[in-house]
Amino acid sequence: MNEKGHAVNAVLLSLGVGVILEPDLSLWTLEAVAMVTPPIVLGALFPDLDTTFGTHRKTFHNVWVLAIAVAFPHVFGNLRFVWIGIGTHYVLDLLGNRKGMAVFHPLPGFYDLPVGVDVTSRWADIVTLDVTALELALLAALVVLGHEAQLARPDLPVPVRSMLISG
Repeated sequence: MNEKGHAVNAVLLSLGVGVILEPDLSLWTLEAVAMVTPPIVLGALFPDLDTTFGTHRKTFHNVWVLAIAVAFPHVFGNLRFVWIGIGTHYVLDLLGNRKGMAVFHPLPGFYDLPVGVDVTSRWADIVTLDVTALELALLAALVVLGHEAQLARPDLPVPVRSMLISG
């Protein structure tokens, strides 16, 4: 997948996650979107740092980076939604290229899904939107099923909420 596809997916995913977390379409929904957008977008763009540092689709495109992103908020108390962006980046790269990814790097081998489309395909944007919709359905199901270890409802401090209401 190309940068545009990752960025579009991240922004749409952020909007969707915000609505999933605060489905009443109120000011709280806007607050939730504002809270989740930076970390999800950061996570979606992070793996491609290996185009500059390391080897593309190896150095930052593996399960170890995703595991660190999942563990990070439990250890340090921040970057709670970055794992969503990293995970969606991986899904798009597995579906949006023929080369695959070194999922278990530094172990040898590239892995790909046989249903992917090439990044230059006329279907690439449609695949991006379909993947985004499927990811949002999965995340909504996780919230509904009560798996809120990573997707807890956003709780901003009361003074911030009161500023949002009075503004």
